Amino acid sequence: MAHHNELGKVGEKLAAEYLLSKGYEIVCKNYFYQKAEIDIIAKHNNMMICVEVKTRNSDFFGDPQDFVTPSKIKLLVKAMDAFIVENDIEQESRFDIIAVLKNKTKEELTHYENAFYHF
Repeated sequence: MAHHNELGKVGEKLAAEYLLSKGYEIVCKNYFYQKAEIDIIAKHNNMMICVEVKTRNSDFFGDPQDFVTPSKIKLLVKAMDAFIVENDIEQESRFDIIAVLKNKTKEELTHYENAFYHF
């Protein structure tokens, strides 16, 4: 597995642990729909949450959350819509980003709730 794939998996694991520690229930990991993948689908305070995890080992080229592009957002919205329909969910939903900066000397995690309205 390529190093960036391994780093991504580490970031997803850290994000899931963080969410669990904050009282979130993990409903699904790595949900695929067509060309989209939702890293984590969680439930919290009667809301379904689509979580995009972005992990980088450096912020030299920008913060991790800056790499969630408008086309990625469209794919995530489409995938989350499909998940909600497939599972007959009638709860509100939102889209979060968890940005992970992880290297040998640093481990930072930042949670952006309702992230698509902020970027």
